[in-house]
Amino acid sequence: MRLVTVVLIALLVLIQYPLWYGRGGWLRVHELETQLADQEKKNTELKQRNDRLTGEVQDLEAGTAALEERARYELGMIRDNEVFVQFVSPNEPIVLTPNAIAGPATSTRGVVSAAPVRVVPDPPSRQLLNDKKRAEKASRGKGAKPGAAAK
Repeated sequence: MRLVTVVLIALLVLIQYPLWYGRGGWLRVHELETQLADQEKKNTELKQRNDRLTGEVQDLEAGTAALEERARYELGMIRDNEVFVQFVSPNEPIVLTPNAIAGPATSTRGVVSAAPVRVVPDPPSRQLLNDKKRAEKASRGKGAKPGAAAK
């Protein structure tokens, strides 16, 4: 009787081993379910990202609003008839960046500076300035003598 009990326990252990540790065992199934959940989460995130990028591409292809927005926020561009105004908090200390110290000789396009901004009241439009320059060139061209250009 004792031998039968030992044999039955040994058979039970031999049957349980593949169930827990074998190729299709419970531990492997649990591990694969965890991997599947992680991959599904990644797929959902990537699908949302792809949808967002698809929408952005459609906006860029369809109209100029998205292009204008990118030019404004990423490149710091403004239209001809607009005035850029930047509000600085009075409690915030002014930090001079290398671009602000270097002065107007270097390009600051697309760089936001913490230096105070000079405000020009009622600035003339570029179109008006260009028209004035053309008129001055035309008046200089008419007033010049024909032989003066040969010297």
